[in-house]
Amino acid sequence: MLILSPPSRPASTYFFTARLFGRNRTLLTDHIDLLRNAVKEVRATQPFAIDAWVVLPDHMHAVWNVPVDGTTCGQKWGAIKGTFTRGLRRAKVLSSTEMRAAKEVLGHAGVWQPGVQQMKLVSEAQRYACITYCWGNPVKHGIVSEPHDWPFSSIHRDQPRMAMAAE
Repeated sequence: MLILSPPSRPASTYFFTARLFGRNRTLLTDHIDLLRNAVKEVRATQPFAIDAWVVLPDHMHAVWNVPVDGTTCGQKWGAIKGTFTRGLRRAKVLSSTEMRAAKEVLGHAGVWQPGVQQMKLVSEAQRYACITYCWGNPVKHGIVSEPHDWPFSSIHRDQPRMAMAAE
């Protein structure tokens, strides 16, 4: 008797936008190492592939390829946001008193806007458009004049690979 294993469930690709609470804050770029560590820590237990990512001072965009692993995208983002916020508190960037006061007034710790904007990408054209949107976002916001000039972008990882593939 031949026993076939069930087909693996395919991963899905999403475009995300996560924003800090308060558009003039610079916590993401000021504390990029805390953010990178939060992402690394979450990916160790709740895996996803990063197709593109750009971090601006007060928001970030990402394109992820997410496997079906029992955790939702919202849970993954919640873990990243929570880990980053705890890192800010440990680094004494935010005091417990400030966070408690924000929670009383806002209903949350005052670091992030609630939720994350999410769009499922259904075609390779959509995926490519969202990746190039990530790369161009620092230019769109007037932070730099060329995408390569922004240090907090996956363009530095991806453009050399794309150039090699074209050769």
